[in-house]
Amino acid sequence: MRHVFETMGTVASIELPKTYASVLPSMEAVFLSVDELFSLYRPGSELSRIADGRLDLPHASPTLRASYERSIEWRILTSGLFSAHRPDGVLDLNGIVKAEAIESAGALLDNAGCPAWTINVGGDILVRGEHASWTTGIADPNRDDALLCSIALGGERRALATSGSAQRGDHIWRGSELARTHFAQVSVIAADIVTADVLATAIVAGGPESLDDITERWPVDVLAVDRDNNLVATPGFRVALAA
Repeated sequence: MRHVFETMGTVASIELPKTYASVLPSMEAVFLSVDELFSLYRPGSELSRIADGRLDLPHASPTLRASYERSIEWRILTSGLFSAHRPDGVLDLNGIVKAEAIESAGALLDNAGCPAWTINVGGDILVRGEHASWTTGIADPNRDDALLCSIALGGERRALATSGSAQRGDHIWRGSELARTHFAQVSVIAADIVTADVLATAIVAGGPESLDDITERWPVDVLAVDRDNNLVATPGFRVALAA
C-alpha cells in the first residue's frame, strides 16, 4: 500500500505491506516532531529561537544538539562544502534533518519487522528489501513534468538524494553570496540517506573537483547535470541506469 501526506514543506510517500499500516501514525509523528523542532518558518521552533537569540545552543534539546554535532562532523569531512551555518551566522540544519527524519522513520519500520518498504520525501528516497529492487525516477531539472531517468535501488545502494536549484532556486552559499553553481542538480546513491543527502549538497557547492574527491573517498554513485545540461555519471550510476 501507499500512504501520502504533507510534511516539512513537501510531500512524503511511503510504500509498505498493508499488514504494517499500524506503524504509519508513528512515522508521521517523526516528521511532525522534526518540523516543529527545526523549521525556521515556525517562530516557536527551537531552531527559530536560537536564530533570533531567544535560546542559546547549549541549552537546546539533546535532539537538536545531536543534529548540530552531526552537521559539524560532516562540515569537517567535506572541508566546509557542507555547513549548517549561513554566512549571516544563522544556524540552519535543514540540510541534514530531513534525511535524519527519513532515517528515523525507516528505523521504525525495521523495528516492526517490515521486510520491504520505501520512504520518499520530496525526492529523497530510502528503501528496504533484501531481495527487492526498487525503481525510482530522478526529476529533470529543466522540466517540472518530466523525469531525467529511472534507476534501481536496493542491496547496498539503499538511498538516493538530490540537491540543486531545480526546486528551490540557487540556495548554496559561497562566502557571503548565493552561488550560481557549476552543477544545476546532483543526485547521489549511497548506503544511507544522510550520506547521500549531505554529499549531494557538497558536490553542488564544490563543483567538478569536489565530485572527483568525494567519489574517491566515499562508496557512492553520482549523476550530475551542469548548467549546459551535460550529464556526468559515475560507473556505478550507469549500472543502476542499465538495471
